[in-house]
Amino acid sequence: MNFTIITHVLHKKEHSHLMGYGPYVWEMNIWFKYVDTVTIVAPLLKNKVDKIDLPYQHSKIDFQEVPALALTTPLGVLKSLLYSPLVSWRIFKAMQGADHIHLRCPGNIGLLGCLVQILFPNKIKTAKYAGNWDSKSEQPWAYRLQKYILNNTFLTKNMQVLVYGDWENQSKNIKPFFTATYSESDKENIEKPGFDPVIELIFVGSLVKGKNPLYAIQLAEHLIKKGKKAVLNLYGEGAEREVLLQYIKENQLEQSVLLHGNQNQEVVKKAYKKSHFVLLPSKSEGWPKAIAEGMFWGCVPLATKVSCVPFMLDYGNRGVLLDMNLEKDIVQLEKILQNENEFFSKSRQSIEWSQNYTTDVFETEIKKLLAK
Repeated sequence: MNFTIITHVLHKKEHSHLMGYGPYVWEMNIWFKYVDTVTIVAPLLKNKVDKIDLPYQHSKIDFQEVPALALTTPLGVLKSLLYSPLVSWRIFKAMQGADHIHLRCPGNIGLLGCLVQILFPNKIKTAKYAGNWDSKSEQPWAYRLQKYILNNTFLTKNMQVLVYGDWENQSKNIKPFFTATYSESDKENIEKPGFDPVIELIFVGSLVKGKNPLYAIQLAEHLIKKGKKAVLNLYGEGAEREVLLQYIKENQLEQSVLLHGNQNQEVVKKAYKKSHFVLLPSKSEGWPKAIAEGMFWGCVPLATKVSCVPFMLDYGNRGVLLDMNLEKDIVQLEKILQNENEFFSKSRQSIEWSQNYTTDVFETEIKKLLAK
């Protein structure tokens, strides 16, 4: 079987290895176990490999480079319009030789993939929609268009679209799905410490406005101002790094708020294990891996009410659904800090829920998709 991927993920080459963003490549390597050959249509960067990048694991990969498409600036829009015919043609040629077409959405190259796949109604197809599938949420027009095409059974045939959450009024194309990081063998007996001598908080994700890392810092800052000994560790990189460093310096938080940059999975796992709370005050999510990962290790999640997050937190029973109002959210957090039994109860419930979604279960579901 030739498995053809259409994705916006930026790739890099190191020696003979094709590499990309670690969590995505890790997942694709599971798919690759059950296919003979792989074709990847995606952009390629000349940047150095980062700590978060991983290599693909397959001996027969045909990489078809295309330009990256960006619609965030007028120049980017102009370049994307010029490049779109070339990208669409390469996608078309790759799909012609595919036995199974796999789209990664939402993204600008994924959008072109959604349009081109209409020409191949008889090919077996899957799409992983890694964003927020909630139709009531505010999203860019390009995201809404991708969702419309994928959900439409006239335009999109022979397709299973993997989405996060179980939503009403969906077509037969749509399949509720999940993602996973840890296996059955990773499970341990987790015993979280109390809040003395320090409350440990963790944020894992890109340092971009959409993820709201500044709000996570402000939550920790409010606890500290109220006399609590708290530490917030942030893992990730992004455009907001300098803004955050300036805020930390101006508010004298250097000893309590620490930016660690991108780190490998083992480093982040150790950080989850020692943390009490995992924070994600994000504006939009699909299946927030940082929340699921933190819960696997007993962290109580503090997250916004977006996408399937309320389901993940059992509508507040397994964590705290943030109102994105500092005063209100500090009150919610202090209620747990004043009652360690409530913390330990939410921590146990988090572990029980998250440890249902292991890589073993994930791989079994992937095999089923490829067998069809």
